[in-house]
Formats: sequence, structure tokens, C-alpha cells
Amino acid sequence: MKTGLVLEGGALRTIFSSGVTDGFLKLGFDFDYVVGVSAGIAYGVSYLSRQFGRNLEILTKYANDKRYMGAGNLLKPGNFCYFGLKFTYDDIPNKLVPFDYDAFARWPGEVEAVVTNLKTGRAEYWPVPRRDSDFQLLQATCAMPLLFPIYHMEGGDYLDGGAADAIPYRRALEKGCDKVVVVLTKERSYRRQPEKLQPAIDLRYRQYPHFCQTMRDRAKTYNDCREELFQLEKEGKVFLFVPERTQGFSRVERDTEKIRRLWKSGLGQAYARAEELKAFLAK
Repeated sequence: MKTGLVLEGGALRTIFSSGVTDGFLKLGFDFDYVVGVSAGIAYGVSYLSRQFGRNLEILTKYANDKRYMGAGNLLKPGNFCYFGLKFTYDDIPNKLVPFDYDAFARWPGEVEAVVTNLKTGRAEYWPVPRRDSDFQLLQATCAMPLLFPIYHMEGGDYLDGGAADAIPYRRALEKGCDKVVVVLTKERSYRRQPEKLQPAIDLRYRQYPHFCQTMRDRAKTYNDCREELFQLEKEGKVFLFVPERTQGFSRVERDTEKIRRLWKSGLGQAYARAEELKAFLAK
């Protein structure tokens, strides 16, 4: 039996997922295949490197650090991003809160990150390199439209994987997973609304009409995806972890107490549902 873990993105809201996966570390849950989008996989690699609490440490230390995120980073030469790219993807993992590359390399499963191809408007699923000191792919999967530069990789132009496939559970099924666990980052009642910045997106990415159409369709695609997931959950085909409440928690949250509480809620769900998850994976 092949097991899969799917990690939705959501910028700093993904600290909920880190709580869940930190719980998995303590409880001994592992998976054969992991796929994530945006911060889902950028945070998720700390689960695969077996570093309990690493993402919580990063956010509680640096959420209020202008080097980490802030509008001023958009003005820095060569950055063009709300997040400080060098600080986030070099200084933190290589110096300040070290990422365990060796442990990640030893993890025996398969891990993929989702990116959106701007020319086709479609999702692509790339293997995450085990020794990538600048985290180029993880930068690309996190690259929110208008807030990040375009990433040019292997002849293609890419942005945030969440634009085309925000919750890639179908990919896990395509990869042959018999049991799929999905961690969401918005409460069950959430419904995505049409993109308010669509006119700016249409202007900024006018040379990529398929991507612009993907962004126009994004709300309906996302909402339909969640409805299908909830139905699969009822049928016992997927196992979902869903935060109880994220209203009032910003994608760029700076309140460290809110960050800590959301992480604890994910950790608590993992502990509370451990036996239920064990039974699901054993069926």
C-alpha cells in the first residue's frame, strides 16, 4: 500500500500544517509520497528533514523582521518581492535556523512541488532537489502573482503552484497512492472569491493569456476542488486535517501569539486524531 501526504499552501497560514506535521513526527507517521504547493511544501521539507518546530521557530523569530517580509523588499535591487529572498532562502536555512540537508537527503520517499507554467496556465509537478542550497524550486512554488518575480527554469516561466492546482490530491492519486492525507489551511466554511486584483494581473501578465485565464478561473476551480475533497472524505477515500478557524489570521501575519496558537491547533489535531488516522492508513 502506498501512502500520500498533500500540503496546501497559504503563506503564513501554513503554520497550521507545520503543527500537524510536527505531530506526525512525534507520533511516527510517515508517507511514501509527499506533494505540496507554495508554503505547504516550503514548510513541508522541515517535516521530511525531521526538524520538529523549525517553522515555528522561524516565524516567531522573524515574522516581524523587515528582512523576512515587508513592502520595502519590493524596492531592493534584484529582489522584486514582498519577501526578502536572500534572507528567507539563504540566510535562514544556511545560517540562522539551519536546514538539515543530510536528513532530507536520507528521507526515502518521493517529494514534489507544484508550479504553474505561465505559458500554458497549467500545473506542473517537479521533484524537489535534495541538495539545493538556494531553494530555487521552492521559491518558484511560493511565487505569488504580483508579489514575486517570475522564475525562469529549464526554458519555462513559472509562478505559484496554487494558481493552477492549490490542493494537488489528484496528483497523489495519479502517483498511485492508495491512502491520501490532505492538510488544508482554511476552515471548512471558506469559499474563495474571484480575484480582486485580476485587472492588475491581466495587465502585468498580458503576454501570458493562458495564465490570466487560469487566474480568472481560480476561485471556481478551488471551490469545486474542496467540495470534491469533502465528498471523498465522507466516502472514506481521503483523510483531512482542517483548521477550525483562520479568520483574522493574515497570510502575512506578524502577531507571534496568533502564529503560535495556529501551530498548536495543528499539533493538537494530530494528537487528537492519531488513532483515527492510524485506522485509516491500516484499512
